[in-house]
Amino acid sequence: MEETKKQAYHPKGDFFNLKGNGTNVHTEIMAGITTFFTMSYILFVNPQVLSKTGMDSQAVFLATIIAASIGTLVMALFANVPYAQAPGMGLSAFFTYTVCMSLHFTWQQALAMVFICGLINIIITVTKFRKLIIKSIPKSLQNAISGGIGIFVAYIGLKNANLIQFSTDSSSMVAINGQPYSATAAYKGITSVASNGGVVPSIATFNQPSVLVALFGIILIVILLMLNVKGAILIGIIATTVIGIPFGVTDFSGASITFGSLGTAFSKLGTTFGAAFSSQGMGSLFNDPSKFLLVIMTIFAFSLSDTFDTIGTFIGTGRRTGIFSEEDEAALNDSKGFNSKMDRALFADSIATSIGAIFGTSNTTTFVESAAGIGAGGRTGLTSLTTAIMFMLCTILAPVAGCIPAAATAPALIIVGIMMMSSFKEVNWPDMEEAIPAFGAAIFMALAYSISYGIAAGFIFYCIVKAVKGKFKDVHPILLVSAILFVLNFIVLAIL
Repeated sequence: MEETKKQAYHPKGDFFNLKGNGTNVHTEIMAGITTFFTMSYILFVNPQVLSKTGMDSQAVFLATIIAASIGTLVMALFANVPYAQAPGMGLSAFFTYTVCMSLHFTWQQALAMVFICGLINIIITVTKFRKLIIKSIPKSLQNAISGGIGIFVAYIGLKNANLIQFSTDSSSMVAINGQPYSATAAYKGITSVASNGGVVPSIATFNQPSVLVALFGIILIVILLMLNVKGAILIGIIATTVIGIPFGVTDFSGASITFGSLGTAFSKLGTTFGAAFSSQGMGSLFNDPSKFLLVIMTIFAFSLSDTFDTIGTFIGTGRRTGIFSEEDEAALNDSKGFNSKMDRALFADSIATSIGAIFGTSNTTTFVESAAGIGAGGRTGLTSLTTAIMFMLCTILAPVAGCIPAAATAPALIIVGIMMMSSFKEVNWPDMEEAIPAFGAAIFMALAYSISYGIAAGFIFYCIVKAVKGKFKDVHPILLVSAILFVLNFIVLAIL
């Protein structure tokens, strides 16, 4: 065990233990840049979403950069793993459309709840509850989660590439802008549309420039991978970005650096920094006794989604690639404190949410897009350090980063998703007792667009199958409790 501990920390002359992890500086830096490009969209999408609550978009932009930079730096220097952190898109949507628009909490109160969620995550990490959750998940379900994340990542890529289009009619529409849909109502500025199962997906028509550019990127990366070209994914992103210029998909006209606007953004940061603790935030959160249970359940929903998104990402990417080795898993199971990389990675993730809330953004979580950098060869904290530096540079280079089109990063996500689906081979599909929970975890993860909901489906079906087969004693108590909490969460969301 002593040897494991030494390997987990940085040996002499090699802070990130590059040799021990079978990698090198060039590969790690390329992987870090790849991760940054595939997730840099969050810098521009997050302010757009959160600004609908009344938050200043420039303040949210800087808060997003700061939260991503600090969270990813901790992941790099403390945990030495190639994961990047940033405000999660799904949690940002929940923050805006459910917590603020539907439940009518102020954005300051929502930030206060996110901060409390971060404290809860720290507590369950320090007390090893998160670690116990991971240990409670059977191997077959872990492999299904890993493969499911592959489907999810590829699905994100297909959507971002506009290779899939969706159609719906008025009879299928459920809500507009977070409010129940009415055929006779007038809507000014539609920001979101929710539809039921009447939505029909189909392949895109190949006459759109962005679709053609994305298709070029997919084919190029496939060719480079088949030829074993190092840095294939990053080369593909850069080449596709360049090809997008004559098609009008890549636009560098806005790629200018203006320090005046940067100064304005920093002045606006004062409107969100510490707002969680203001009289409109934490000061009023528990003032209304009739809303006390609602506040608690909302915090619970934040925490549950954040926790299982992270656990799913670590299980899905870390074990298949060897980032979390067998020795590290042994240290995770037997050691105390933060002697394993998984322990330190979970702690790094847990503190990022509270930091983000202090500066003024929704839950900061480990990004599943980190899989792109891992697919490019990233194995250590040097990858995440590179990503963190790229985020810091965005305080002045944001216009340049924003010029990388989705059509250029989408192919990387599709290819990485293919790589991750190899974990499905470890699932015993002919055995329905194993296949049903595995299917639930994998498919719901992608189609519900949520890692945590996929895990919920896997857990719930696992409990049902074991109960019917008379093997309920095989269900770990923590997995059972987690399944019950997921069911309660769905009930609460239905009531809300």
